[in-house]
Amino acid sequence: MKIVALSGSLRPESSSTSLLRALAGLAPDDVSVAIYGGLDDLPHFSPERDTEPAPPVVQALRELLTGSDAVVICTPEYAHGMPGSLKNALDWLVGSGEMVDKPVAALSASPSPEGGASARAWLVQTLTVMSANVVPEASFAIGLVRTKLDADGSVSDPATVAALRGVLTALRNATR
Repeated sequence: MKIVALSGSLRPESSSTSLLRALAGLAPDDVSVAIYGGLDDLPHFSPERDTEPAPPVVQALRELLTGSDAVVICTPEYAHGMPGSLKNALDWLVGSGEMVDKPVAALSASPSPEGGASARAWLVQTLTVMSANVVPEASFAIGLVRTKLDADGSVSDPATVAALRGVLTALRNATR
């Protein structure tokens, strides 16, 4: 099983990216998790720019997603929404179809007790419009995230580790 993981943060050491690294580390041998690192390289979306051929960095993202069985997106929350860079990436995928019926885990992480629930709601709404298969059992908000990570960004909270394992199980079940 091939999973593509998208962090909504541009910071390499962000909580969202740390959670995706932890998820990749928990994956069994028959599951690969590729963390996409090109969010910052995508051009600003505009329908006039969405032509064939697509810009090379956009085409590379589309091909990565086409070759995947499932997707995990972890977003931080900025101003009660997902970051513009993540929304921009999703805008590049709206009309091209890579996300149609694709099983997706929609996660949010925040230092607030709510865990970025507003950002996650925006993410789920956008994915639903894109006809993605948002898997409820694999989608949740992670509150007080900084208390769940140790100094090197590893997940130190057993409940969060269990929840991330649950993401992998739910996505596997959704691809069967």
